[in-house]
Amino acid sequence: MATSGDKPSRLTGPARLTPEQKEWRRVRALELKAAHWKQKDIAAALGVTAGAVSQWVKRSEEGGGLEALKRRKAPGGKAHEKVPRAQLLAHLTKILESEPERGAESFGFIGRQWTVGRVQVALGETLGVMYHRSHVHRLLQQAGFSPQLPETRAAQRDEEEIAAFRGREWRRLKRGREERADA
Repeated sequence: MATSGDKPSRLTGPARLTPEQKEWRRVRALELKAAHWKQKDIAAALGVTAGAVSQWVKRSEEGGGLEALKRRKAPGGKAHEKVPRAQLLAHLTKILESEPERGAESFGFIGRQWTVGRVQVALGETLGVMYHRSHVHRLLQQAGFSPQLPETRAAQRDEEEIAAFRGREWRRLKRGREERADA
């Protein structure tokens, strides 16, 4: 390793460092700082910015020396095992095509229609992994399923009344609009 009298030389190696290598680099920066190196020389030797060295030194001075520069466990929950895409698509198809006469009702939903949200819940219940709605939508597209929206009509809709309106009122309204346009 370099001593305080050596000229700094650039750290060479892989473009992406492992967490252990990054920790070594932070600790090495402190060692070089203790050997009275300038921060810009430390930065040049370790292949980082002077700002990074400054932050490491500050963190060690304020937060407990070398312990402040050690790796920490990543926050968040435990990662789920990934389900291979082919297996996921096959499972998705199986869910949607099982009991086609009952549809989404077979999973406890009211109504037969599948929605992205319902598919998301069904996948979560059967696989134990909750996927994002956008991802479920992409999976549905890859599996060959297209969005199916029901034709929404009012419950009190009266087809006979609509036909009568089109026959008598619509012509009258349209004629009145034409007369106003001529004037």
